[in-house]
Amino acid sequence: MSDKPHRLVVLKGGPSAERDVSLRSGTAAAEALREAGYEVREVTVDDASFVVPDGTDLAFLALHGTFGEDGRVQEILATRGIPYTGANAAVSRVAFDKEKTKEKFRQHGVPTPEGQLVKGLEEITLPLPVFIKPNAQGSSVGTHLATSRQELVAALTDALKFDTAVLVERFIKGKELTVGVLGEQVLPIIEIHPLDGFYDYTNKYTKGRTEYFCPAQLPAQITALIQQYARKAHRAIGDPVYSRIDFLLEDDVFPTCLEINTIPGMTATSLLPKAAAAVGITFPQLCRRIVELSWAARQSERTA
Repeated sequence: MSDKPHRLVVLKGGPSAERDVSLRSGTAAAEALREAGYEVREVTVDDASFVVPDGTDLAFLALHGTFGEDGRVQEILATRGIPYTGANAAVSRVAFDKEKTKEKFRQHGVPTPEGQLVKGLEEITLPLPVFIKPNAQGSSVGTHLATSRQELVAALTDALKFDTAVLVERFIKGKELTVGVLGEQVLPIIEIHPLDGFYDYTNKYTKGRTEYFCPAQLPAQITALIQQYARKAHRAIGDPVYSRIDFLLEDDVFPTCLEINTIPGMTATSLLPKAAAAVGITFPQLCRRIVELSWAARQSERTA
């Protein structure tokens, strides 16, 4: 390993349902990294046969969803001796599995909704309404609110298109919040306010469908509590270098943690960059910080 990374490759695309989002993240991150002073090349990934250019110091991962966030690309890069950004393979595998993540949250005192992992309708014992989501997917792919048995059947059928197991959770009505963690720094809370329904794939990626408030207008004690839980959640899965953690705030009083994203969206208007901008961290500075933190993490792993 050289002393500092200078020649970077941004890996984007990938084979997941989030390929289009990943392409946008990768293009934006590459531009920001160049502005931050790095020599940057971009590689569009289709499968495990992707080629990293010779002389690359570090791979900046902008691969969302399966293959990117589930530990597979991290294992490939580690085998090739190429340092990369973000969580290592072991941490990624836990974070991408929603049920394993919830178990880590429970072990570390982070509140999370009651839920059960199922493969069929007959296994569901939680009363309606419930929230349905594939156990290992991102970007709200295949997620549904079910308030009737008919909706439950349709939701389960759709979610099972994306994974072999589905997480069923008690439905919680409340403010949708997200918190970025950058190393030891917890960023301001963002309130996510969809103009219709919940923060599903359509509301997430359709311009004008959702409003964002950063920092969220919450009482100081609630803000501090949620940020404390965000730090605990980040550490609970093994310190993934940086992350974005999703919460619901029930009755404006009770925060509950839904999941953690180890490669959150990285366009200039994505949520993690929004939170960073609220404390004066520009998008290029954020990308540089991710590189520096990740470089230190990979060096620490090599000497462990």
